[in-house]
Amino acid sequence: MEIEPHSPKKPYEKIMQPTLAHLHLAAKYLTQGKLVSFPTETVYGLGADATNDAAVARIFAAKKRPSFNPLIVHLSSIEEAEKYVEFDITSRKLAASFWPGPFTLVLKRKPGCALSQLVSAGLDTIAVRVPEHPVIRALLQDFKRPIAAPSANISGKLSPTKPEHVARDLSDKVAMILDGPPCHNGLESTIVHVFGSGVRLLRPGSITAREIEEVSGLRVTKFEDAQNPTAPGQLKSHYAPNTPLRLNATNIGVGEALLAFGNNAPKDAKMIRNLSPQGSLLEAAANLFAMLHDLDQSGSKAIAVSPIPNKALGVAINDRLSRAAAQKED
Repeated sequence: MEIEPHSPKKPYEKIMQPTLAHLHLAAKYLTQGKLVSFPTETVYGLGADATNDAAVARIFAAKKRPSFNPLIVHLSSIEEAEKYVEFDITSRKLAASFWPGPFTLVLKRKPGCALSQLVSAGLDTIAVRVPEHPVIRALLQDFKRPIAAPSANISGKLSPTKPEHVARDLSDKVAMILDGPPCHNGLESTIVHVFGSGVRLLRPGSITAREIEEVSGLRVTKFEDAQNPTAPGQLKSHYAPNTPLRLNATNIGVGEALLAFGNNAPKDAKMIRNLSPQGSLLEAAANLFAMLHDLDQSGSKAIAVSPIPNKALGVAINDRLSRAAAQKED
């Protein structure tokens, strides 16, 4: 008998603790082709059965996501991933070093692969990762199939790092929102594609280019094509709040809120959130989207953003901020 979704009187009633019973219920919803949201170590995901075309299509419809933008498929282990994609020596070495964790590999689809063609957006490759967050790992163990899961937000908008963020945008599109320990990385996963004698960085994240070079022994080069993305997060305008952003701000305009970094931030903003008073890029990454959500709800004219050092994890933070500030094309 099909299990009907919970019918809440208010959106937040769909947020449930990750008990064994709720995890089992979430797996049942996925089996039925429904959408479930859950925390990962990066951001909250919007999950569907990656082998079910109709279920994957619901992700694109719920997010209003362009069909040419590929999805990431989440798996429980390297051994599970080997059922669907082909590993070269370097990709296997990277997976062994960074999985489970916030790291995605774009690999060639195996012949006869059971994953929906929709996750590939027409490409012959699939973006795969093995997450480390205990909630998604428990759900994968219960569900026993791959889960396609982009961030649980409207396409191009701020990524969610709290269940309330998901409820605000997608409560009527999901059967359940699982709560759980925080998304401690706060930024979407690093995405790479190994080619010949190098590694293409398709999206920066908390696993840095230097770390990838140290493990692979190969040079990492940045590659993206906003018109023809080969991985999520490559569109020019992405991760955007409704309120305009002004980057590298050293002063505050009338009616502006401030997303600060460090201990020398101006004090005259309408509303202030400080990514890290101590200047920690790790803390800043973890706080980025949650604080942008707060400032976006403040009714401010614009959000001024303090300069962020463009090194190490700062590269990924600045990547998200530059896309969030980009003008949307008609």
